[in-house]
Amino acid sequence: MRHYILTLLLLLGSLTVSAQEAATTAVPPQAAVLSFGYFSYKAVMEQMPEYATAQRTLSTLRAKYDAEMKRVEDEFNMKYEQFLEGQHDFAPSILQKRQAELQDLMQKNQAFKKQTEQLLRQAEDDTYAPLHRKIQQAVQLVGQSHQYAFILNTDDNAAPYINPSMGVNVSQAILQAIQ
Repeated sequence: MRHYILTLLLLLGSLTVSAQEAATTAVPPQAAVLSFGYFSYKAVMEQMPEYATAQRTLSTLRAKYDAEMKRVEDEFNMKYEQFLEGQHDFAPSILQKRQAELQDLMQKNQAFKKQTEQLLRQAEDDTYAPLHRKIQQAVQLVGQSHQYAFILNTDDNAAPYINPSMGVNVSQAILQAIQ
């Protein structure tokens, strides 16, 4: 029985040694050369033909909201001036009514301004969404076709230093993929 256990232990030991030898003598897989791309998202977007159209659309919408804001401000200012001119002649109940009207008008103007800001942000998001999708698809295409490990967006100082000999500026490739 001892002989059997000893043989088994020797056999196990030799298998372990041969497995270790095979692991150390095996040819290591080719080390993949990792390369990366980088580009300015903003610069690419500004060079897209759709960007000018989106800018015009947003500018027109902003102008409409600005015109309405100017109109309500002018209306408020006119009523306020009328109130100031006539406040000495108003009966107390009329004075309170006019003050309440001015307060209500001011609150409505502030609410409209806040709503306008939200609507403009939403319009901007909606207007630029197709451009963002195109850029994202182009980045994916360029990344896969050139086998980059990753592609960096250099906007907003996200990558303060990039060694150009180790990375590739893919801006033009992305623009070509968009078109």
